[in-house]
Amino acid sequence: MAKLASSDRRRSKDGGYPPIESAGYLVRDAHRAFQKLLEKRIAAYRITRGQWYFLRVLWIEDGLSQRELSARVGMMEPTTVIALRSMEKAGLIRRVRSSEDKRVANVRLTAKARRVREQMLLLARRINEDACQGLSREEFETFRRAITHMTGNLDRVMR
Repeated sequence: MAKLASSDRRRSKDGGYPPIESAGYLVRDAHRAFQKLLEKRIAAYRITRGQWYFLRVLWIEDGLSQRELSARVGMMEPTTVIALRSMEKAGLIRRVRSSEDKRVANVRLTAKARRVREQMLLLARRINEDACQGLSREEFETFRRAITHMTGNLDRVMR
């Protein structure tokens, strides 16, 4: 695909920058729709969207430290502490002091959290299927490559 020059991009008649032309706006709009549907579907399991992010990571690698978990989820540590407290109260995780460094708390899933894993991941898969309705596999792959490329571009600019 050829690189788009700024002069080649569609311009509105008034010279403005309508949201429909903004990749950031479109991603945000899609993200909000995903989040809204996710919240609706996981509510029946008494799992919040904030808890979902942590569970998603812990289902891949259980026993991470709070710091590692914060980094992987992309949240500040104080926010993580608050979320983990609610997850402990809900019986989804337990924090265990590291035997190597007592200052470090490792986050472990409970049996309850492990039991809902397959159901939650099925819900997430269905949301993605709903979102991709009418797209071919090739169209999805083009989207995946494009959004991954855009994310990489932004990561490079931030360095």
